[in-house]
Amino acid sequence: MRVVIGEDEVLLREGLVLLLDRAGFDVVAAVGDADSLVRVAVQHRPDVVVSDIRMPPDGTDDGLRAAVALATRLPATGVLVLSQHLSRQYALDLLEPGRPGVGYLLKQRVADARRFAADVRTVGEGGTVIDPEIAAAAVARAGRVDDRVSSLTPRQSEVLALLARGLSNAAIAQELVITEKSVVEHVSKVYAAMELEQTGQEHRRVLAVLRYLSR
Repeated sequence: MRVVIGEDEVLLREGLVLLLDRAGFDVVAAVGDADSLVRVAVQHRPDVVVSDIRMPPDGTDDGLRAAVALATRLPATGVLVLSQHLSRQYALDLLEPGRPGVGYLLKQRVADARRFAADVRTVGEGGTVIDPEIAAAAVARAGRVDDRVSSLTPRQSEVLALLARGLSNAAIAQELVITEKSVVEHVSKVYAAMELEQTGQEHRRVLAVLRYLSR
């Protein structure tokens, strides 16, 4: 799987190259600013782009804007962004183009090399990955202000958080050590409580859940 990296901190950029290389990825380019990221991504058309959110030239959300642009411009390329800080809005901005193969993780996840490599692969294969802390914070906040969320059972709340992370029904079943049939029943009740339309597409359902939780 071919990867392009955008990260302005040299040590972290080199660390990402080494980590992904050891995990069997082919890192075809690694750059330090958003403009170069777009240029090399369009040139190489990798399976995945891994990008920091805050990058030159402005040092604000240039990396995120580049990732969103690439998500639209290169529909066959997955886009995974990394951030120092938790932000539901960043996750929503990335998901909004309406295509699969996107991810948003806190930079601390890179410390778990095996898990991080698995997340990069998931995004490259068209899956959606949202940082567990973002999902947990969104569910906790909604539980305090929304009676429909606070009325969910503890198990349904667990399922809701895993839905917000982008997990499939099969992955949720594995995570909670329950049957997939049980997951389907819990998901149905969660969607009914939040009055959301059922969808089997993981990207669309994680977007719907995060939109609801971020109101």
